[in-house]
Amino acid sequence: MPMEETNYGEVKIHLKELIENRKISKNRLSALTLMQRNQLNRYCNGDVQRIDLGILAKLCYVLDCNVSDILEYVSPKEDR
Repeated sequence: MPMEETNYGEVKIHLKELIENRKISKNRLSALTLMQRNQLNRYCNGDVQRIDLGILAKLCYVLDCNVSDILEYVSPKEDR
């Protein structure tokens, strides 16, 4: 008997919008956080499967923000 897949919702990354609002370039942010540019692009595009807490801390420090400014949990919609 196959098990049904449960929809737990999703986590959205709002880094791209935050960078635009802070008016900081990706190159500058990459340098200040010691992240490679392609790694930063993956975070901006939401193309990461595992969040590195060290990177998240660096981003929060440099952008002077909270984790909740970068990450958002979106609950699944109930089927009605």
